Amino acid sequence: MEKIKIGNKNYLYPNPVIIVGVMVDDKPNYLNVSYCGIANRDPAMISISINKSHYSYCGIKENKAFSINIPSLDMLEVTDYCGTVSGKDIDKSKLFSTCYDNNINVPMIEECPINMECQVIHEIDLGGSNMLIIGKVMETYSSKEYLTNNIPDLKKINPILLSIYEFNYYSIGDKAGKAWDVGK
Repeated sequence: MEKIKIGNKNYLYPNPVIIVGVMVDDKPNYLNVSYCGIANRDPAMISISINKSHYSYCGIKENKAFSINIPSLDMLEVTDYCGTVSGKDIDKSKLFSTCYDNNINVPMIEECPINMECQVIHEIDLGGSNMLIIGKVMETYSSKEYLTNNIPDLKKINPILLSIYEFNYYSIGDKAGKAWDVGK
């Protein structure tokens, strides 16, 4: 098989689509973010990459906190909309039922199956348009309907996936095998 070069691209996908919640000017704001990943398992840490010019980034810089909200596929239209308009121009807090916990006072989306409160522990300037932000997960929330044996159930959550270079959304498929077991 002959391989061809396809350029300096990060084809590590599909990416989960998340909605970041942050307080900006004393008001909840939400932003669709596709650059998100697990930075550490224990203690739990999440990485997000956000353009420095985004309205939400101002709130993250100011408050050193944000939420990760994992929308389900039935929230596709409103999730996409959050990534096409700016909180400078549109009050995106009216799109969702906002909830809070007293941990670090970040807005979370009640309709999302999974919510995580994150405290910023590192900000890394990537030298381009984005800042890489590492947040320690202070608490994770879910409704019981999305859990199986007290663990988030991927099929029940039905998250939105993104193929960044195609600019297409996808949903999950069937389980393919048990991790760290199928290869034994």
